[in-house]
Amino acid sequence: MVSPFRRKGKDGTPKTSEDTDLNEAISESELIPITELEPSPVTIPESEEVQQEESEVGMDKLMQKSAVTVIDTCMDLRRGENILIVCDPTTTDIGQALHDAASKRSDRVLLVVMPKGRHHGEEPPAPVVNLMRQQQVVIAPTRYSLTHTRAVRQAIKDGARVATMPGMTNEMFTSGGMSADFALIKKNIGEMTPVLRRKRIVNVKSAAGTNVTFEVNWREWKLDDNGICNRPRMLTNLPAGKIFTLPREGTMNGTIVIDGSWDSTLVDEPVVLQIEDGLVVDVKGGTAAAQIRQAFGEAAKRLRNKEQENVWTVAEFGFGMNPQARLIGSVLEDEKRLGTAYFSIGDNTTLGGTAAVGIHVSGVMNSPSIWLDETVLVEEGQFLLK
Repeated sequence: MVSPFRRKGKDGTPKTSEDTDLNEAISESELIPITELEPSPVTIPESEEVQQEESEVGMDKLMQKSAVTVIDTCMDLRRGENILIVCDPTTTDIGQALHDAASKRSDRVLLVVMPKGRHHGEEPPAPVVNLMRQQQVVIAPTRYSLTHTRAVRQAIKDGARVATMPGMTNEMFTSGGMSADFALIKKNIGEMTPVLRRKRIVNVKSAAGTNVTFEVNWREWKLDDNGICNRPRMLTNLPAGKIFTLPREGTMNGTIVIDGSWDSTLVDEPVVLQIEDGLVVDVKGGTAAAQIRQAFGEAAKRLRNKEQENVWTVAEFGFGMNPQARLIGSVLEDEKRLGTAYFSIGDNTTLGGTAAVGIHVSGVMNSPSIWLDETVLVEEGQFLLK
């Protein structure tokens, strides 16, 4: 395993190695032989059958409603536009619902089921990449995030507007952050512009032990993650509702304690990250820490020696703006919850950084306090500015 904590020199801009493998095959179900003896029939009370049918019908309607919101409101699909929906075996119900809703607006709708990836930031298979480059709209509900991939960057460069939904489940698709008023969220995020203007130093603290300081370029705060993705070259997550930026490389120092969730899993023991000059130099936190070391160590092995430490770049900082989002163990929704903050480790090239490392994982803090210069933005999880 490559040790992430042995510092090396940085010569030149890192480049991501090409990944043309198909990740993993979709396994076929095994055939179950039928025995000669018929099993005794199980009698289900009629009331339970009715309840089950009503529940399924209710979920179908909720799926349809959410899909229409995504297609009509969030993406504002125009008639005749090319739209590609990319899902994997874990999200086929969502992919089908989006396909059905999109087909009512355009006759150029394509649904692709790709093999499930291995980690966030992994490139999709080459055929999917090629299809993404030919679309005006791309929606990607997948188990692992495609947001920070070359494929998405190229599709956006070619003029597509893209919505990614990493870790999306049927339950998440029909409730919580997806039920928010995205027009209102867009308004609230837009009103943050004067608050962020000319603020250079960010300080984040928490009762759990976080105390970290870093610089930002105030012009580079991203205010487009509001759920409305209706213009070419726009990129958003759904559910949406966060403000985020690239920490200026080499400026972050201190301690980050992740006490909410890490990589779409609620933490049972806080993960402690020690930061020096913008890189993670130590990780503590029981089983989660061991898993982090392993995942990022494996990602480092795929890079050239002089680039390996870049996998430990603190790539992104943001805070939630969606009042309907919940802390449920899914980074897609956790980092949008109003009053939370998050840090991401790994690839920062989507935000204009130089760490092209092929992995990008986020950890969410439950009740942070956030200062922008001398302005208190969030105090112990309570958003103060409106």
